[in-house]
Amino acid sequence: MTRIRIENVVASTSLGTKLDLVSIALALDGAEYEPTQFPGLIYRMKSPKTAILLFQSGKVVCTGGKSWKQVDDSIRAVSVQIRKTGQKVEKSPKIEIQNIVATSNLGSEIDLNTIALTLGLDRVEYEPEQFPGLVYRLEEPRVVVLLFGSGKLVCTGARRPGDLEVAVRKIRNELRAAGLLPRDQAGPTEADVEAARKPRAPAAETNRPIPRARATVEPLRFTSNPSS
Repeated sequence: MTRIRIENVVASTSLGTKLDLVSIALALDGAEYEPTQFPGLIYRMKSPKTAILLFQSGKVVCTGGKSWKQVDDSIRAVSVQIRKTGQKVEKSPKIEIQNIVATSNLGSEIDLNTIALTLGLDRVEYEPEQFPGLVYRLEEPRVVVLLFGSGKLVCTGARRPGDLEVAVRKIRNELRAAGLLPRDQAGPTEADVEAARKPRAPAAETNRPIPRARATVEPLRFTSNPSS
């Protein structure tokens, strides 16, 4: 079983009207607003621990959340505070996930030089003098995976939790098929799972169940109904 841990959910929305950022900065304790340095207002929340960026156009960006609920709670809380200043904004704005960053571990050290040569430099980027990780860009799903020699990996660019599961499974299966990941660490491939579903002749050694490849994504649990 491969565990996938959500590290950051970046989402955006619009409050439906232009915002008076000066008034909001005065109303929100700890808000940072320096328009000569950055056009948006920055509000760092303590619970949940997220950062909200407000722009005069009404656009809102929430970053730092580790779940959909944290993002939703943060934007709703800020919306309530803004309405207290007399500004009419959307009470329940439509929130869109822009990026999910997650981490996982293949459970074994890997040779990045061999992986780069095996997968082909047209598919990966690996320049250890500049960055210690190997960059692998998947076409489907459109996710960027950073692989490190320790076996740890970082997924970025996903917009759905399911994309993370597919990306990690593809990487694991491809490395195993190329002999670059120990079988006892890689877990069964899709071919193994398919073979396990086919009927077999009764035999003492063939009656043992074959484990199925699984990936769990933690802790992203949706309380609303984002697109999936």
